[in-house]
Amino acid sequence: MVMATGLQAASAAPEPADVVIRGGTVHDGSAGAPYIGDVAIKGDRIVYVGTGAPMTAARTIDASGMIVTPGFIDPHTHADSFLRAPDAATRVNAAWLHQGVTSVMIGVDGSGTPDVGDDARKLTASGVGTNIVPFVGFGAVRQRVLGQAARAPDTADLARMQGLVAKAMCEGATGLSTGLFYAPQSFAKTEEVIAVAREAAKRGGLYDTHQRDESSYSLGLLGSVREVLTIGREAGMPVHFAHIKALGVDLQGQAQAVINLIEAARAAGQAVTADQYPWLASGTSLDAALLPRWAVDGGDAALLKRLDDPAALARIRADMAENMRRRGGAASLLLISEGFEWTGKTLEGLAQAWQVDPRDAALRIIRDSIAGRAAGRQGRGTGVASFNMAQADVDLLMQQPWVVTSSDGSDGHPRMFASFPEKYRRYVKERPVITRTDFIHRSTGRTADIYKLAGRGYLRSGYYADVAVIDPEKFVPRADYLKPRELSDGVAHLFVNGTAALADGRATGALPGRVLLRPTPAECP
Repeated sequence: MVMATGLQAASAAPEPADVVIRGGTVHDGSAGAPYIGDVAIKGDRIVYVGTGAPMTAARTIDASGMIVTPGFIDPHTHADSFLRAPDAATRVNAAWLHQGVTSVMIGVDGSGTPDVGDDARKLTASGVGTNIVPFVGFGAVRQRVLGQAARAPDTADLARMQGLVAKAMCEGATGLSTGLFYAPQSFAKTEEVIAVAREAAKRGGLYDTHQRDESSYSLGLLGSVREVLTIGREAGMPVHFAHIKALGVDLQGQAQAVINLIEAARAAGQAVTADQYPWLASGTSLDAALLPRWAVDGGDAALLKRLDDPAALARIRADMAENMRRRGGAASLLLISEGFEWTGKTLEGLAQAWQVDPRDAALRIIRDSIAGRAAGRQGRGTGVASFNMAQADVDLLMQQPWVVTSSDGSDGHPRMFASFPEKYRRYVKERPVITRTDFIHRSTGRTADIYKLAGRGYLRSGYYADVAVIDPEKFVPRADYLKPRELSDGVAHLFVNGTAALADGRATGALPGRVLLRPTPAECP
C-alpha cells in the first residue's frame, strides 16, 4: 500500500482507496491552520492527507463547504447504558456518533471494573459503535475489598486493592479513575489513594479524578486541587481533572485561583491537564448533592436506619439545608431522571406541589430510589441538573490550553447528546471564547496526546480512520434540559476505524468500535 502525507505525491500510481473525501476544510487535529484538501481511507487506516489526492476510490465524498476532522474523543462519559444494551441498535451509541465522537472513555469517577480484560472481551463480542477506552476505578476496587464501610484498609486490604489495580493495568486499563466526592470513595484518606495510585503509575497509567470537592463540602475547592496535585506528585504520575469547575454559590469567581495552582504545578514540571463540559448546570444525584457523607456510611440499609431515627434525621436535615444553600437553593435543582412524576420539575416546585419542605421532598425521592434498587429496578429517579456555575468561570477555564472537551454524558442531562455541538455553537460561533481550531484540537489531537491513544486524534497517513465530515452551519445541539435525548445535527459522515458509522447524517447500524487497551507494561508478568 502506498502512503502519502501532506503535499507529498506517490512516486507510482497509488492503489485505489475505499473512500476519498475531497475538497473539505481539513483540520488535522493539531493546532495548525486548516486548509482545503483531501483525506483518503483504505481499510481501517488513513492513507492520504493533503491536497489533490492522487488515487481513485470506490466512494468519493464531496466535502466542499464542510469541515473534515479527526473523530472527536470524549474523555469522560457515562455511556454504559448504550454500550452495554442488549440490542445492537442501542449499542451503536448514536448519542455520541451524532456529535462527531468516535472514542469514549468509560469507568470514570472511580466506577471502572477491575476486571478490564473480561469486560473488554464482552464488549468486543457484543459489538459497539464507538471506540472505548477503559479505566480501572478506585471506587470499584475499594468497594470490592471494603464494601460501603467508612474505615481505612488494613495492610492486607491495601495489598488486595493494589493487586486489583495492578491486574487491571496489566489487562490494558489506561489509568486509575477516582470519584472522591462520592461515598464510599470519600471515606478514603489521601495516603490511601496515593498508595493505590502508585500501582497504576508503575505501569504508565494516568490519574483521572472527579476531585474530592469542587465546591465547599469538605476541604474546599482549592484544598481539593492541592490534594489532586499531591496525589499525582507522590504517586509519580500525570493527573487529569475531570469536568473542572467552580461549583456553587461559595465558589463562583474562583476559577482563576484554580488556574494559578495548576499553572504553578505545570511550571514546576508536573503533568497536569483537565477536561470540561460546556454547560452551566452540573449533573449528579440528589443523594450525592444533598446528603452528608456520614449519613451514607454503610450503604442503603444504614441510611434508612438513620432516616428512621428522629435525632439522626434532624441532623441529616440540618446538613441538607446547608448543602442545598451551596447549590443555590431548591429552585436551582432540576429533576432530570426520566419517567417519574417529578421529571422536569425543580425541587422547589415539586415540594410546593407536595406541600412539604424541599428536603423532605428530596428524601422521599431518595427513599423511592432505595426501594427501587432493592426491587431490582434500574431507574433510580434521583438525577438532578444543578445550576450552580458562573459563565465567567466556564469561559476562563475553557480558554486554558490544557483543558479539553468532554461531555460527562449521563442520562437525563443534555450533555449526553449535545456537548460537542453545544460548545461549538455557543463558544465558537455565538460567543468566540475560543477559535474553531482550538475547539477541534482540544476535542481530538490534544485529548489523544493526554491519554496516549496511539494512532488516534489526528488526520495522518497510517493513523486509524476515525474521521468526521461536519457541516459548520448545521452543527447544532437539539437536546436541552427539558428534552435531553434529542440527537444533534450537522455531522454528515462519520467513520470509525474506516467503517461508515454515519452516512448522510444517519446512523448506518454498523458496530465498528474497538476496545482500546493499552499495551502490556513491562512491569506485568
